[in-house]
Amino acid sequence: MGKPNYQFAKRSREMAKKKKKEEKRLRKLSEKDAQPTTGETPPATG
Repeated sequence: MGKPNYQFAKRSREMAKKKKKEEKRLRKLSEKDAQPTTGETPPATG
């Protein structure tokens, strides 16, 4: 049996972490965009 490729495992973990972080950033960005528009609507009518 061959030795484990730790470099590959580390890269896989880093890529997964980076992907998760990017998804979180995009989600926060979309929430940020959606929140002010709903918050600005009531004062404009009143």
